[in-house]
Amino acid sequence: MSSASSVLVASSSFLYWIRKPSPFKFSKFPSTPPVTPSSPKCYRVVCRGGSPQPASFPDLSFALHDALESTGIDTSHAREARKSFVSQIKKLSDIERETSICINRCVDLGRTSLFIAAEDDSLISHSSVPLPVDAFLERLDDLSMGYCSHYNSACRSSRENFLESLEKHLYVKKGFRRSTANNQAEPQALDLHSVLTHRSGSAVMLSLIHSEILKMLRLWGLLDFDVEIFFPHDPHGLPRAYDKQKSKESDQPHIMTVQMLLEEILRNLKDAFWPFQRGAADSLFLRAANAANCIDKFNGFEDSGYQLASTKAAQRRLDWGVWTSVHFGDMRRALSACERLILLRTDPKEMRDYSILLYHCGLYEQALKFLKLYQDMKSSSAQNPSTDPVSNLEEDAVKKLIVRLNLIAMEEGWTRPWYVRNYLGNNSEPCLGS
Repeated sequence: MSSASSVLVASSSFLYWIRKPSPFKFSKFPSTPPVTPSSPKCYRVVCRGGSPQPASFPDLSFALHDALESTGIDTSHAREARKSFVSQIKKLSDIERETSICINRCVDLGRTSLFIAAEDDSLISHSSVPLPVDAFLERLDDLSMGYCSHYNSACRSSRENFLESLEKHLYVKKGFRRSTANNQAEPQALDLHSVLTHRSGSAVMLSLIHSEILKMLRLWGLLDFDVEIFFPHDPHGLPRAYDKQKSKESDQPHIMTVQMLLEEILRNLKDAFWPFQRGAADSLFLRAANAANCIDKFNGFEDSGYQLASTKAAQRRLDWGVWTSVHFGDMRRALSACERLILLRTDPKEMRDYSILLYHCGLYEQALKFLKLYQDMKSSSAQNPSTDPVSNLEEDAVKKLIVRLNLIAMEEGWTRPWYVRNYLGNNSEPCLGS
Protein backbone atom coordinates (compact mmCIF):
# COMPACT_ATOMS: atom_id res chain seq x y z
CA MET A 1 0.00 0.00 0.00
CA SER A 2 1.38 3.42 -0.91
CA SER A 3 2.01 6.06 1.73
CA ALA A 4 -0.76 8.17 0.22
CA SER A 5 -3.22 5.28 0.50
CA SER A 6 -2.23 4.56 4.07
CA VAL A 7 -2.96 8.15 5.01
CA LEU A 8 -6.39 7.82 3.46
CA VAL A 9 -7.18 4.62 5.38
CA ALA A 10 -5.78 5.94 8.65
CA SER A 11 -7.91 9.03 8.40
CA SER A 12 -11.13 7.42 7.24
CA SER A 13 -12.36 6.39 10.67
CA PHE A 14 -12.19 9.97 11.87
CA LEU A 15 -14.38 11.48 9.20
CA TYR A 16 -18.00 12.34 9.34
CA TRP A 17 -20.33 14.05 6.92
CA ILE A 18 -22.16 17.24 7.64
CA ARG A 19 -24.78 18.89 5.52
CA LYS A 20 -23.39 22.17 4.35
CA PRO A 21 -25.75 25.01 5.20
CA SER A 22 -27.12 27.06 2.34
CA PRO A 23 -25.59 30.53 2.67
CA PHE A 24 -27.20 33.80 1.83
CA LYS A 25 -27.03 34.56 -1.89
CA PHE A 26 -25.31 37.86 -2.58
CA SER A 27 -26.61 39.51 -5.72
CA LYS A 28 -23.11 40.61 -6.76
CA PHE A 29 -21.99 36.97 -6.77
CA PRO A 30 -24.61 35.12 -8.87
CA SER A 31 -24.72 31.42 -8.27
CA THR A 32 -24.99 28.61 -10.78
CA PRO A 33 -28.47 27.26 -11.63
CA PRO A 34 -29.92 24.85 -9.09
CA VAL A 35 -29.21 21.15 -9.59
CA THR A 36 -31.92 18.66 -10.37
CA PRO A 37 -33.46 16.60 -7.56
CA SER A 38 -31.61 13.54 -8.85
CA SER A 39 -28.25 15.21 -8.27
CA PRO A 40 -26.31 14.16 -5.16
CA LYS A 41 -26.71 16.38 -2.14
CA CYS A 42 -23.68 18.46 -1.28
CA TYR A 43 -21.60 17.42 1.70
CA ARG A 44 -18.15 18.49 2.76
CA VAL A 45 -15.65 16.32 4.62
CA VAL A 46 -14.56 17.43 8.06
CA CYS A 47 -11.64 15.89 9.95
CA ARG A 48 -12.51 15.16 13.53
CA GLY A 49 -9.16 13.87 14.69
CA GLY A 50 -6.53 11.24 14.03
CA SER A 51 -3.65 13.46 12.99
CA PRO A 52 -1.09 14.54 15.58
CA GLN A 53 -1.43 18.22 16.27
CA PRO A 54 1.70 20.40 16.13
CA ALA A 55 2.76 22.47 19.07
CA SER A 56 0.79 25.67 19.55
CA PHE A 57 1.95 28.65 17.57
CA PRO A 58 4.19 31.05 19.46
CA ASP A 59 3.03 34.61 19.91
CA LEU A 60 4.97 36.27 17.11
CA SER A 61 3.22 39.63 17.58
CA PHE A 62 2.85 40.45 13.92
CA ALA A 63 2.65 44.13 13.06
CA LEU A 64 0.16 44.60 10.23
CA HIS A 65 -3.22 44.51 11.96
CA ASP A 66 -2.11 46.54 14.99
CA ALA A 67 -0.48 49.15 12.77
CA LEU A 68 -3.66 49.55 10.75
CA GLU A 69 -5.72 49.78 13.93
CA SER A 70 -3.45 52.57 15.17
CA THR A 71 -4.44 54.62 12.11
CA GLY A 72 -8.16 54.17 12.76
CA ILE A 73 -8.77 51.33 10.28
CA ASP A 74 -11.07 48.57 11.53
CA THR A 75 -9.33 45.20 11.14
CA SER A 76 -11.91 43.01 12.89
CA HIS A 77 -12.83 41.12 9.70
CA ALA A 78 -9.17 40.71 8.75
CA ARG A 79 -8.33 39.39 12.22
CA GLU A 80 -11.21 36.92 12.11
CA ALA A 81 -10.11 35.65 8.69
CA ARG A 82 -6.53 35.26 9.95
CA LYS A 83 -7.79 33.39 13.01
CA SER A 84 -9.75 31.03 10.76
CA PHE A 85 -6.70 30.51 8.53
CA VAL A 86 -4.57 29.58 11.55
CA SER A 87 -7.27 27.20 12.82
CA GLN A 88 -6.97 25.30 9.56
CA ILE A 89 -3.19 25.10 9.25
CA LYS A 90 -2.82 24.07 12.90
CA LYS A 91 -4.38 20.77 11.85
CA LEU A 92 -1.42 20.02 9.57
CA SER A 93 0.74 17.15 10.77
CA ASP A 94 4.06 16.39 9.08
CA ILE A 95 2.35 13.59 7.14
CA GLU A 96 -0.54 15.79 6.07
CA ARG A 97 1.83 18.48 4.79
CA GLU A 98 3.39 15.97 2.38
CA THR A 99 0.07 14.44 1.30
CA SER A 100 -1.25 15.00 -2.20
CA ILE A 101 -3.96 17.64 -2.53
CA CYS A 102 -6.18 14.97 -4.12
CA ILE A 103 -6.48 12.94 -0.91
CA ASN A 104 -5.80 15.29 2.00
CA ARG A 105 -8.42 15.18 4.73
CA CYS A 106 -7.71 17.28 7.81
CA VAL A 107 -7.47 20.67 6.11
CA ASP A 108 -10.23 22.06 3.92
CA LEU A 109 -8.05 23.61 1.22
CA GLY A 110 -10.90 25.44 -0.48
CA ARG A 111 -11.99 27.04 2.78
CA THR A 112 -8.40 27.85 3.78
CA SER A 113 -7.76 29.56 0.46
CA LEU A 114 -10.92 31.61 0.88
CA PHE A 115 -9.80 32.71 4.35
CA ILE A 116 -6.63 34.06 2.72
CA ALA A 117 -8.75 35.96 0.21
CA ALA A 118 -11.13 37.17 2.93
CA GLU A 119 -8.33 38.76 4.95
CA ASP A 120 -6.84 40.52 1.94
CA ASP A 121 -10.26 41.69 0.79
CA SER A 122 -10.87 43.25 4.19
CA LEU A 123 -7.46 44.95 4.17
CA ILE A 124 -7.92 46.63 0.82
CA SER A 125 -11.68 47.26 0.71
CA HIS A 126 -12.32 48.30 4.36
CA SER A 127 -15.78 46.82 3.82
CA SER A 128 -18.22 46.70 6.72
CA VAL A 129 -19.12 43.11 5.78
CA PRO A 130 -16.71 40.19 5.41
CA LEU A 131 -16.17 38.23 2.23
CA PRO A 132 -18.98 35.61 2.02
CA VAL A 133 -16.77 32.52 2.37
CA ASP A 134 -19.67 30.06 2.60
CA ALA A 135 -21.27 31.45 -0.55
CA PHE A 136 -18.07 30.87 -2.51
CA LEU A 137 -17.69 27.40 -1.02
CA GLU A 138 -21.15 26.62 -2.39
CA ARG A 139 -20.10 27.90 -5.79
CA LEU A 140 -17.06 25.60 -5.62
CA ASP A 141 -19.32 22.65 -4.74
CA ASP A 142 -21.72 23.58 -7.54
CA LEU A 143 -18.96 22.81 -10.03
CA SER A 144 -19.03 19.20 -8.84
CA MET A 145 -22.83 19.08 -8.95
CA GLY A 146 -22.80 20.50 -12.46
CA TYR A 147 -20.61 17.65 -13.61
CA CYS A 148 -22.99 15.10 -12.08
CA SER A 149 -25.84 16.33 -14.28
CA HIS A 150 -23.77 15.37 -17.36
CA TYR A 151 -22.39 12.12 -15.95
CA ASN A 152 -23.45 9.16 -18.15
CA SER A 153 -22.48 5.66 -19.23
CA ALA A 154 -19.89 7.00 -21.66
CA CYS A 155 -18.05 8.62 -18.74
CA ARG A 156 -18.08 5.31 -16.88
CA SER A 157 -16.75 3.29 -19.80
CA SER A 158 -13.11 3.83 -18.82
CA ARG A 159 -10.99 5.79 -16.39
CA GLU A 160 -9.56 7.84 -19.25
CA ASN A 161 -13.03 8.79 -20.48
CA PHE A 162 -14.07 9.76 -16.96
CA LEU A 163 -11.09 12.09 -16.48
CA GLU A 164 -11.40 13.49 -19.99
CA SER A 165 -15.08 14.30 -19.45
CA LEU A 166 -14.23 16.04 -16.17
CA GLU A 167 -11.54 18.07 -17.91
CA LYS A 168 -13.96 19.15 -20.63
CA HIS A 169 -16.51 20.10 -17.98
CA LEU A 170 -14.02 22.39 -16.23
CA TYR A 171 -12.10 23.91 -19.14
CA VAL A 172 -14.66 23.83 -21.96
CA LYS A 173 -18.21 23.84 -20.58
CA LYS A 174 -17.42 26.03 -17.55
CA GLY A 175 -14.77 28.01 -19.42
CA PHE A 176 -12.01 28.08 -16.82
CA ARG A 177 -8.70 29.19 -18.29
CA ARG A 178 -5.22 29.80 -17.03
CA SER A 179 -4.02 33.34 -16.59
CA THR A 180 -0.45 33.93 -17.67
CA ALA A 181 -0.08 37.10 -15.61
CA ASN A 182 1.34 36.32 -12.17
CA ASN A 183 1.34 39.93 -11.11
CA GLN A 184 -0.88 42.88 -10.32
CA ALA A 185 -1.95 43.24 -13.92
CA GLU A 186 -4.45 40.44 -13.24
CA PRO A 187 -4.76 40.08 -9.44
CA GLN A 188 -8.05 38.20 -9.67
CA ALA A 189 -6.08 35.17 -10.88
CA LEU A 190 -4.51 34.81 -7.41
CA ASP A 191 -7.61 34.75 -5.16
CA LEU A 192 -10.01 31.80 -5.18
CA HIS A 193 -13.20 33.86 -4.95
CA SER A 194 -12.13 35.95 -7.96
CA VAL A 195 -11.15 32.86 -9.94
CA LEU A 196 -14.58 31.34 -9.29
CA THR A 197 -16.17 34.60 -10.42
CA HIS A 198 -14.04 35.42 -13.49
CA ARG A 199 -13.06 31.81 -14.36
CA SER A 200 -9.48 32.81 -15.00
CA GLY A 201 -6.80 31.75 -12.57
CA SER A 202 -3.22 30.80 -11.87
CA ALA A 203 -2.05 27.21 -12.22
CA VAL A 204 -2.20 26.67 -8.47
CA MET A 205 -5.79 27.95 -8.26
CA LEU A 206 -6.92 25.73 -11.12
CA SER A 207 -5.16 22.78 -9.45
CA LEU A 208 -7.02 23.51 -6.22
CA ILE A 209 -10.40 23.69 -7.98
CA HIS A 210 -9.69 20.49 -9.93
CA SER A 211 -8.68 18.59 -6.79
CA GLU A 212 -11.71 19.80 -4.82
CA ILE A 213 -14.04 18.52 -7.56
CA LEU A 214 -12.28 15.15 -7.52
CA LYS A 215 -12.64 14.86 -3.74
CA MET A 216 -16.36 15.61 -3.91
CA LEU A 217 -16.86 13.04 -6.68
CA ARG A 218 -15.03 10.46 -4.60
CA LEU A 219 -17.24 11.29 -1.63
CA TRP A 220 -20.35 10.70 -3.76
CA GLY A 221 -19.02 7.34 -5.01
CA LEU A 222 -18.46 8.45 -8.62
CA LEU A 223 -14.66 8.16 -8.38
CA ASP A 224 -13.34 4.78 -7.25
CA PHE A 225 -9.67 4.87 -8.31
CA ASP A 226 -6.59 6.86 -7.27
CA VAL A 227 -6.04 10.12 -9.15
CA GLU A 228 -3.28 12.71 -9.13
CA ILE A 229 -3.18 16.27 -10.44
CA PHE A 230 -0.37 17.04 -12.88
CA PHE A 231 0.80 20.54 -11.92
CA PRO A 232 2.40 22.32 -14.90
CA HIS A 233 5.65 24.19 -14.37
CA ASP A 234 5.52 25.88 -17.78
CA PRO A 235 3.75 29.24 -18.17
CA HIS A 236 0.80 27.99 -20.25
CA GLY A 237 -0.07 24.39 -19.31
CA LEU A 238 -3.30 23.44 -17.57
CA PRO A 239 -3.49 21.22 -14.46
CA ARG A 240 -4.83 17.82 -15.47
CA ALA A 241 -5.96 14.72 -13.59
CA TYR A 242 -4.47 11.33 -14.43
CA ASP A 243 -4.78 7.75 -13.24
CA LYS A 244 -2.20 7.25 -10.51
CA GLN A 245 -1.66 3.62 -11.51
CA LYS A 246 -0.28 4.86 -14.83
CA SER A 247 2.03 7.46 -13.33
CA LYS A 248 5.66 7.66 -14.39
CA GLU A 249 8.78 8.65 -12.52
CA SER A 250 8.83 11.90 -14.49
CA ASP A 251 5.43 12.81 -12.97
CA GLN A 252 6.83 13.08 -9.43
CA PRO A 253 8.01 16.73 -9.67
CA HIS A 254 4.51 17.68 -10.82
CA ILE A 255 2.62 16.28 -7.81
CA MET A 256 1.27 19.07 -5.62
CA THR A 257 1.21 18.45 -1.87
CA VAL A 258 -0.83 20.36 0.70
CA GLN A 259 2.21 22.30 1.93
CA MET A 260 3.35 23.08 -1.59
CA LEU A 261 -0.09 24.35 -2.59
CA LEU A 262 -0.46 26.71 0.36
CA GLU A 263 3.10 27.98 -0.10
CA GLU A 264 2.51 28.55 -3.81
CA ILE A 265 -0.70 30.51 -3.16
CA LEU A 266 0.98 32.77 -0.62
CA ARG A 267 4.23 33.22 -2.55
CA ASN A 268 2.28 34.19 -5.66
CA LEU A 269 0.60 36.91 -3.60
CA LYS A 270 3.89 37.99 -2.08
CA ASP A 271 5.58 38.21 -5.49
CA ALA A 272 2.68 40.06 -7.08
CA PHE A 273 2.28 42.69 -4.36
CA TRP A 274 5.91 43.19 -3.28
CA PRO A 275 6.31 46.99 -3.13
CA PHE A 276 9.69 46.97 -4.87
CA GLN A 277 8.90 45.44 -8.23
CA ARG A 278 11.84 46.78 -10.21
CA GLY A 279 15.47 45.80 -9.80
CA ALA A 280 18.37 43.92 -11.36
CA ALA A 281 18.17 41.10 -8.80
CA ASP A 282 15.53 38.36 -8.88
CA SER A 283 15.54 38.30 -5.07
CA LEU A 284 12.66 40.27 -3.57
CA PHE A 285 14.75 40.86 -0.47
CA LEU A 286 17.62 42.36 -2.48
CA ARG A 287 15.28 44.75 -4.27
CA ALA A 288 13.97 46.03 -0.95
CA ALA A 289 17.48 46.06 0.56
CA ASN A 290 18.70 48.05 -2.43
CA ALA A 291 15.98 50.63 -1.78
CA ALA A 292 17.29 50.83 1.80
CA ASN A 293 20.89 51.30 0.56
CA CYS A 294 22.02 48.05 2.16
CA ILE A 295 23.75 46.68 -0.94
CA ASP A 296 27.18 47.42 -2.37
CA LYS A 297 26.88 47.94 -6.11
CA PHE A 298 29.09 45.29 -7.60
CA ASN A 299 29.07 41.73 -9.00
CA GLY A 300 26.66 42.62 -11.77
CA PHE A 301 23.90 43.94 -9.48
CA GLU A 302 24.30 47.56 -10.53
CA ASP A 303 20.86 48.92 -11.33
CA SER A 304 19.99 50.80 -14.48
CA GLY A 305 18.83 54.38 -14.31
CA TYR A 306 15.22 53.27 -14.81
CA GLN A 307 15.46 50.70 -12.02
CA LEU A 308 17.02 53.22 -9.65
CA ALA A 309 14.26 55.70 -10.42
CA SER A 310 11.61 53.01 -9.82
CA THR A 311 13.19 52.07 -6.50
CA LYS A 312 13.28 55.67 -5.35
CA ALA A 313 9.68 56.14 -6.46
CA ALA A 314 8.60 53.10 -4.44
CA GLN A 315 10.28 54.45 -1.32
CA ARG A 316 8.81 57.90 -1.91
CA ARG A 317 5.30 56.44 -2.13
CA LEU A 318 5.80 54.79 1.25
CA ASP A 319 7.09 58.03 2.73
CA TRP A 320 3.98 59.78 1.47
CA GLY A 321 1.74 57.10 2.94
CA VAL A 322 0.77 55.51 -0.39
CA TRP A 323 0.53 51.79 0.24
CA THR A 324 -0.41 50.66 -3.20
CA SER A 325 0.01 51.72 -6.79
CA VAL A 326 -0.78 49.98 -10.06
CA HIS A 327 2.15 47.76 -11.12
CA PHE A 328 4.12 48.82 -8.02
CA GLY A 329 2.84 46.45 -5.36
CA ASP A 330 0.77 46.79 -2.20
CA MET A 331 2.50 46.91 1.18
CA ARG A 332 -0.56 45.60 3.05
CA ARG A 333 -0.93 42.48 0.94
CA ALA A 334 2.81 41.84 0.86
CA LEU A 335 2.97 42.03 4.66
CA SER A 336 -0.06 39.77 5.10
CA ALA A 337 1.42 37.17 2.72
CA CYS A 338 4.72 37.23 4.65
CA GLU A 339 2.97 36.83 8.00
CA ARG A 340 0.98 33.82 6.79
CA LEU A 341 4.06 32.21 5.25
CA ILE A 342 5.79 32.52 8.62
CA LEU A 343 2.77 30.92 10.30
CA LEU A 344 2.92 28.12 7.75
CA ARG A 345 6.49 27.41 8.92
CA THR A 346 8.12 27.35 5.53
CA ASP A 347 11.54 28.89 4.90
CA PRO A 348 13.21 31.01 7.64
CA LYS A 349 13.93 33.53 4.89
CA GLU A 350 10.29 34.58 5.13
CA MET A 351 11.17 36.24 8.45
CA ARG A 352 14.03 38.06 6.75
CA ASP A 353 11.79 39.30 3.94
CA TYR A 354 9.15 40.34 6.44
CA SER A 355 11.78 42.30 8.36
CA ILE A 356 12.87 44.38 5.39
CA LEU A 357 9.23 45.40 4.77
CA LEU A 358 8.84 46.36 8.42
CA TYR A 359 11.98 48.46 8.11
CA HIS A 360 10.53 50.35 5.16
CA CYS A 361 7.34 50.91 7.18
CA GLY A 362 9.34 52.52 10.00
CA LEU A 363 8.65 49.62 12.39
CA TYR A 364 12.30 49.29 13.35
CA GLU A 365 11.93 47.40 16.61
CA GLN A 366 9.81 44.72 14.99
CA ALA A 367 12.18 44.57 12.02
CA LEU A 368 15.13 43.88 14.32
CA LYS A 369 13.15 41.28 16.26
CA PHE A 370 12.32 39.22 13.17
CA LEU A 371 15.82 39.59 11.74
CA LYS A 372 17.21 38.10 14.96
CA LEU A 373 14.65 35.27 14.79
CA TYR A 374 15.79 34.61 11.24
CA GLN A 375 19.43 34.47 12.27
CA ASP A 376 18.64 32.19 15.22
CA MET A 377 16.74 29.76 12.99
CA LYS A 378 19.44 29.90 10.34
CA SER A 379 22.23 29.17 12.82
CA SER A 380 20.29 26.26 14.36
CA SER A 381 19.79 24.59 10.98
CA ALA A 382 23.53 23.75 10.72
CA GLN A 383 23.73 24.40 6.99
CA ASN A 384 27.01 24.60 5.13
CA PRO A 385 28.09 28.12 4.12
CA SER A 386 26.58 29.05 0.78
CA THR A 387 28.76 29.63 -2.27
CA ASP A 388 25.88 31.23 -4.19
CA PRO A 389 26.73 34.90 -4.89
CA VAL A 390 23.09 35.98 -4.49
CA SER A 391 22.81 34.30 -1.07
CA ASN A 392 26.09 35.91 0.03
CA LEU A 393 24.85 39.30 -1.12
CA GLU A 394 21.62 38.76 0.83
CA GLU A 395 23.52 37.88 4.00
CA ASP A 396 25.73 40.95 3.64
CA ALA A 397 22.59 43.07 3.35
CA VAL A 398 21.15 41.40 6.49
CA LYS A 399 24.28 42.30 8.46
CA LYS A 400 24.18 45.90 7.27
CA LEU A 401 20.50 46.17 8.15
CA ILE A 402 21.07 44.78 11.66
CA VAL A 403 23.87 47.29 12.27
CA ARG A 404 21.62 50.11 11.10
CA LEU A 405 18.70 48.97 13.26
CA ASN A 406 20.95 48.74 16.31
CA LEU A 407 22.10 52.30 15.65
CA ILE A 408 18.48 53.40 15.38
CA ALA A 409 17.79 51.68 18.69
CA MET A 410 20.61 53.63 20.30
CA GLU A 411 19.34 56.86 18.75
CA GLU A 412 15.68 56.39 19.69
CA GLY A 413 16.01 53.95 22.55
CA TRP A 414 12.68 52.30 21.58
CA THR A 415 11.16 54.57 24.19
CA ARG A 416 7.95 55.26 22.32
CA PRO A 417 5.30 52.62 21.63
CA TRP A 418 5.92 51.29 18.13
CA TYR A 419 2.36 51.81 16.99
CA VAL A 420 2.63 55.60 17.15
CA ARG A 421 5.01 55.48 14.22
CA ASN A 422 2.34 55.83 11.59
CA TYR A 423 3.64 54.13 8.49
CA LEU A 424 0.70 55.47 6.55
CA GLY A 425 2.44 58.78 6.87
CA ASN A 426 6.06 59.84 6.75
CA ASN A 427 8.29 56.93 7.71
CA SER A 428 11.72 58.29 7.04
CA GLU A 429 14.20 56.70 9.40
CA PRO A 430 15.83 59.00 11.97
CA CYS A 431 19.04 60.70 10.97
CA LEU A 432 21.97 58.91 12.57
CA GLY A 433 24.49 61.64 13.05
CA SER A 434 25.61 64.14 10.51
